[in-house]
Amino acid sequence: MSARRLPHWADVTLVPLISLIIAFLISALVILAIGEDPWEATRLMVQGALGSTYGWGYTLYYTTNFLLTGLAVSIAFQARLFNIGGEGQALLGGLGVALVLLFVPWPNWWTAIIAALFASALFGAAWAAIPGYLQAKRGSHIVITTIMFNFIAFSLLNYLLSHVLRPAGSMDPATARFSRDIRLPRLADILEPIGIEFSRSGPANVMLFIALFACFLAWVMLWRTRLGFSIRAFGQSEPAAHYAGISSVKIIMLTMLISGALAGMMAVNSVMGGPQRLVMNAVEGAGFIGIAVALMGRSHPFGIIPAALLFGFLFQGGSELAIETSIPREMIVIIQALVILFTGALDNMVRAPLTALFLAARGRR
Repeated sequence: MSARRLPHWADVTLVPLISLIIAFLISALVILAIGEDPWEATRLMVQGALGSTYGWGYTLYYTTNFLLTGLAVSIAFQARLFNIGGEGQALLGGLGVALVLLFVPWPNWWTAIIAALFASALFGAAWAAIPGYLQAKRGSHIVITTIMFNFIAFSLLNYLLSHVLRPAGSMDPATARFSRDIRLPRLADILEPIGIEFSRSGPANVMLFIALFACFLAWVMLWRTRLGFSIRAFGQSEPAAHYAGISSVKIIMLTMLISGALAGMMAVNSVMGGPQRLVMNAVEGAGFIGIAVALMGRSHPFGIIPAALLFGFLFQGGSELAIETSIPREMIVIIQALVILFTGALDNMVRAPLTALFLAARGRR
């Protein structure tokens, strides 16, 4: 470690924690300014998100979405690729889920889930591959192309749901419902055999464990394989990676394929675990929240787990807050924006004085 840098443990824990505290303090001032009690608001959020197994069911459902989209962004970050197209990749992943579940008869639920996972990953990876190719071969900036492809994905899905996949006689831009025999096992179904009671009303399901396992596999891939080393080396220094014989085209394409596949898999949770059909708002902005999760988690597969849980808590707690008080639902968007602001754009505002404190302490020793 350089003498002018923070210790690693402080960088990955203290900096985001202090940033989070500042964001919450400013949020409390905003709540106070609109005439509400910030302590009561905090109590209601905690009670609504964590005070019952019903609340936990929704908190963990949102956490699952953010784990997969945050992991997708994190892996791209490791190669210094700013993939902000997770929203579009998840939308196309949802299309893949709908197609295999509506038009292919599956003998049982578990084969249907495997097919849905494969289709969502394939569609998400294919959608991410186009900006990846444009970056690798044509030099098009990945930020611009992934933003554009979010809008293209939305427009494409809107057309398909309105004119192609919508059932006859329905006015909703949505597909027909999937078979009742095809559903994701809920968390209550998984925990009941081991004697743990859990609310059956919450949508948390087996995708939570699949998402956590994906985090573990991503860690193995990034830090225990040659491909992972190549991705990280390319992200640290492209000229040095070229000198070591690492192909930039190969790394960009593989990284974007993996990133897109993970974002696409998120749709299995939001489509099969939620409305049991594909609707326009199935992704619910999780692709963009994944950027904040990756920033908070320092682009580490294990770091995004607490970050995703935090945003899951904010989503569910914010819903309860809007019901119980006059605080608008948009207040949670403000809190999320402040968290993103301080953990991302203003990260150095916390890191610089903290580094100075550590240097002063080291000098005194």
